[in-house]
Amino acid sequence: MTPKDVVKLANERGAKIVDFRFIDLPGLWQHSSMSSRELTEDVFTDGMGFDGSSIRGFQQIHESDMLLIPDPTTAMMDPFAAVPTLVLICNVMDPVTRQLYNRDPRYIAQKAEAYLKSTAIADTSYFGPELEFFVFDDVRFDQSFQHGYYFIDSEEGFWNAGKEEKPNLAYKPRYKQGYFPVPPMDKLQDIRSEMMLTLESVGVPTEVHHHEVATAGQCEIDMRFDTLTRMADKVLWYKYCVKNTARKYGKTATFMPKPIFQDNGSGMHVHQSLWRGGKNMFWELGGYGDLSASARYYIGGLLKHAPALCAFIAPTTNSYRRLVPGYEAPINLVYSQRNRSAAARIPLYSKSEKAKRIEFRTPDPSCNPYLAFSAMLMAGIDGIQNKIDPGQPIDKDLYELEPEEARGIRQLPGSLGEVLDALEADHEFLLKGDVFTPDLIDTWVDYKRKHEVDPMRLRPHPWEFALYFDI
Repeated sequence: MTPKDVVKLANERGAKIVDFRFIDLPGLWQHSSMSSRELTEDVFTDGMGFDGSSIRGFQQIHESDMLLIPDPTTAMMDPFAAVPTLVLICNVMDPVTRQLYNRDPRYIAQKAEAYLKSTAIADTSYFGPELEFFVFDDVRFDQSFQHGYYFIDSEEGFWNAGKEEKPNLAYKPRYKQGYFPVPPMDKLQDIRSEMMLTLESVGVPTEVHHHEVATAGQCEIDMRFDTLTRMADKVLWYKYCVKNTARKYGKTATFMPKPIFQDNGSGMHVHQSLWRGGKNMFWELGGYGDLSASARYYIGGLLKHAPALCAFIAPTTNSYRRLVPGYEAPINLVYSQRNRSAAARIPLYSKSEKAKRIEFRTPDPSCNPYLAFSAMLMAGIDGIQNKIDPGQPIDKDLYELEPEEARGIRQLPGSLGEVLDALEADHEFLLKGDVFTPDLIDTWVDYKRKHEVDPMRLRPHPWEFALYFDI
């Protein structure tokens, strides 16, 4: 769509409000709204001003003025707003230099796509993330000087199997047995169906939805793959539609990776492929998993840079409650055709050339999708450029290996602090083509340490009282 088309669409759909959306550095959608009477074609070049110093990871107070530049191709009506509202996703611009902002995650994604084309390796990168999430009925948490706790509840939670619910109608998935049972065990079928249909109403094609492994409200809705920036846009719509549909039903949804102790966490397995001139560069008949040399080198780049990548693809302290042995956690830096504890997998659902892709299983849905997809693409490109050998695939149960064999397998770091250290030591591959900048990486590391690692490190944990109070 052109700016003229968007103005026409707003009039045809009776939009009263135009909502300008953009993403902050950690990965949360932000917005500002104006009357549709103010929507003209000039808005798409002049932009809309906002205070960049109030946005996480953006400007300092003395340089706060910034502009939102709407992308006319993203125009979509909001399916939840009571007042008819047209949504436009925006890039961020510096009003002084009139240059796009190097800390704007969406701009980084666009630069990553441009860099791929400049290498002549491929002209298109496709991403297909599988986001998992939880739907709960009650969530409470608080932290102060003398207390700290969280409490979650779900009508599906097996911990409520013996609860007096007047009446308790049972049918609560057992721990780690929530995968695929039909209703009444699966109590979220209709909610997920509405989420799926709502996603399709905002231009996000979907494929399947189902209950996931965990006992209480864990779900997955799969989107059809798309190009990097467009797919990241769709992830933001995905989260928006899931959260608001859950709220409509009096429930709440979270993309926190590991909210439940000793049950499966939520991942975001990301399917990836590179194409050139309409040809899938990852397919070659006869090799392991029918993978081409480029695909294997791409995997090599992902595995080599995985510790640094985790700073963007598993970017929270909670991510490392999920990335532990067991629970299908992809902590082993190897690749395999079927092994789900391997970091990289080659799906075998289809043997066709068009369907050939690799699946990187380490990311989780707490990430900023623009940064996560861009970082993975840059690691894969580095793998191809430097012909990084991913080693031999391993199709055994990685948790049942002999000790000598297990010692030879690299594993992911175990904390956010460690992966931030890894990013500081290994980020040259991200700087190619000016896709990521040293300023962006420094800002990211500083923000994560100051606002997440240190606050978590300094607070007593409730379980420490169970361990040490009587010491």
